[in-house]
Amino acid sequence: MSRPLLLSLCLGSLLLGTMSILSGCATYQFGNASLFRPDVRTVYLPGVQNETFRHDLGVRLTEALVKEIELRTPYNVVESPTADSTLQCRIVNQTKSVLTETDTDDPRALDASILVRATWLGRNGELLMQNRILPPGEFEVIFGQDARFVPEAGQSIDTATQEAIEDLARRIVSQMEVRW
Repeated sequence: MSRPLLLSLCLGSLLLGTMSILSGCATYQFGNASLFRPDVRTVYLPGVQNETFRHDLGVRLTEALVKEIELRTPYNVVESPTADSTLQCRIVNQTKSVLTETDTDDPRALDASILVRATWLGRNGELLMQNRILPPGEFEVIFGQDARFVPEAGQSIDTATQEAIEDLARRIVSQMEVRW
């Protein structure tokens, strides 16, 4: 084979291979963008409503959700109700229960629990968050999270509650992913 013919065959096959690779991946989305809805760019997150006696829980969950959405999703959290979608959350219950006690009835290990109802709606009112089949007219998804703490080891209800809040934020944002 002549050298120019061999060179043209190599370049042709290289060009053909490159074109087939690029055309095969043309619709593939890289990174976390493939996990989330392409029709949503912005999320309006009004402050989390709190129906418990711990007044700071709503603010703390709102901060955790904003941080998690900005970190893990391609969405931007905005302060305008005209956003592409709205994520509304309500903390409906917060409890602290004793798991184990000492012989003198002092609590040794406790459990801090938080229950949240969340709704993620599109601009036209369509339900975007679906992790189970909801009855007609029902839009809220329920999330519960608990965290254990041991006062004797220097842990407190606040650290356990913060851990539960951060776990709740991760779980809520995970439900914003598109179902396969």
